[in-house]
Amino acid sequence: MKVGFFSPLPPARTGVADYSASLLRALRSSGAVELGEGDINLYHLGNNPLHREIYQRALEKPGVAVLHDAVLQHFFLGSFSEQQYVAEFVYNYGAWNEDQAHELWRGRARSASDPQYFRYPMLKRVAERSLALIVHNPAAAEIVKAHVPGAAIHEIPHLLELPEVPARRATENWRRKIGISERTFLFGVFGHLRESKRLAAVLRAFHRACSQADIALLVAGDFVSRDLEKALEPLLGGEGIVRIGYTPERDFWLHAAAVDACINLRYPTAGETSGISIRLMGIGKPVLMSASAETSGFPDATCLRVDAGPAEEDLLMEFMVWLARFPQDARAIGERAAAHIREFHTPERVADMYWEVMRACYH
Repeated sequence: MKVGFFSPLPPARTGVADYSASLLRALRSSGAVELGEGDINLYHLGNNPLHREIYQRALEKPGVAVLHDAVLQHFFLGSFSEQQYVAEFVYNYGAWNEDQAHELWRGRARSASDPQYFRYPMLKRVAERSLALIVHNPAAAEIVKAHVPGAAIHEIPHLLELPEVPARRATENWRRKIGISERTFLFGVFGHLRESKRLAAVLRAFHRACSQADIALLVAGDFVSRDLEKALEPLLGGEGIVRIGYTPERDFWLHAAAVDACINLRYPTAGETSGISIRLMGIGKPVLMSASAETSGFPDATCLRVDAGPAEEDLLMEFMVWLARFPQDARAIGERAAAHIREFHTPERVADMYWEVMRACYH
């Protein structure tokens, strides 16, 4: 059996591309996997327009679909005309919702942050056509079931291919270079900076916490919109904030190793599992993440969950102050996180689970 592999790959600047490169290496250690057509095809789907041809191929020649985002709403908004979008919405939710589809299309400029858009994942067509679907968390599995109750759904952990972590001397030199002392507790926000990462709340909480603890904040990544960047400029200019843009893989791991904790919030959620959270946990960093069904699979002792809503900012500030004042607690959380990731998210274990699904579909 030869597996056909369809996904964006590096140098594409997406988390799916990085994930797929690691998965491809892991799968090839146990069998034949080729880019392009195979006896059974593995399709990686997400909201990025890079997935447009892959999505179409997944419908034309059904195989195993990997849902990196279990909400494809934004994919259709960015790929279809209004007529096509409305037709797809009606296919998912019925003709009586046609007016709702037109309304969503007209208001699509706010789709990145309006929870209304996340209530309509629009998964029905690909879930019906696929031989099986792979998701990374319980929330995504439930979203698929709601659209196609009889779909063959397999929950497989998001894998982590551990790198060679930069030496302590390298991280110390880098912190010194950007003016962060060894005693300062450095938080990091990584990845594409979009509305759902709650950066405004993070920045406000950080500024409040600065008066109570010796902390700094690294904001690493490109903004997905100039409007969002412009809106946050007043908050980004404060003391103790270090701003860098997109960094290649090698530099990412240097920055990840240099921070003392990661803040990686998501709201509204789209059924995704964050590769950034998996990466930072895997190298022993405590991660502050949004409390949601997507993150429910992590044991409580391995992370810090932040409730979305009115208490979000206050809870963030309290966590920041606590970790900075008691760094030994931060290290303990990071150690438990690393142990969990290295037990359940290894490339070998994940690849075996993928092979099991694909062999079952093939036979």
